[in-house]
Amino acid sequence: MRERKRIRLKRYDYSQDGYYFVTICAENREEWFGKVEKGEMILNQYGKIANQCWDDLPNHYLNCSLDSFVVMMNHIHGIIVILNKDVTIVGNGLKPFPTHGLSEMIRGFKTFSSRKINEEIKDDNKFQWQKSFYDHVIRNETELYRIRDYIKNNPLKWDLDRENPLSKNFNLDHDRYWKEIYESV
Repeated sequence: MRERKRIRLKRYDYSQDGYYFVTICAENREEWFGKVEKGEMILNQYGKIANQCWDDLPNHYLNCSLDSFVVMMNHIHGIIVILNKDVTIVGNGLKPFPTHGLSEMIRGFKTFSSRKINEEIKDDNKFQWQKSFYDHVIRNETELYRIRDYIKNNPLKWDLDRENPLSKNFNLDHDRYWKEIYESV
């Protein structure tokens, strides 16, 4: 069996307080969620389900809140905020509710959304997410604003997006724009 590339930071606790930018792609980058028209993402029924499942995450994970988010044709971008100080609520027979890390929240999102999307599919096609996800620990306010801007403008830049399999206009300027977001400190 092929060994998977390690993409998480070594010795980093992904359940600690912080802002986390994530990108999750549909399997094989298939376009499941709608279309971009005139720089605006128009969600179909599956895109709306993905959006609803994302919005519902804080109801399942008490240390989770959400920031910027967009559903694209074949992937999602979002910022998850983990804040543990408000989760000392006691429940379940007087035991504190557990806090969860980023990977568990993404697992939950993928499970909830896949199940609901597949309930809507009437043929033999089945929706799946890619096995892993991309994450970036947001380290400062400048980076947070840049990533929020990237998420907000993602539909406007779809023609240039490397996730767009039909992009004929892919160019280095857009690649530099993307790279700049991750290299800022």
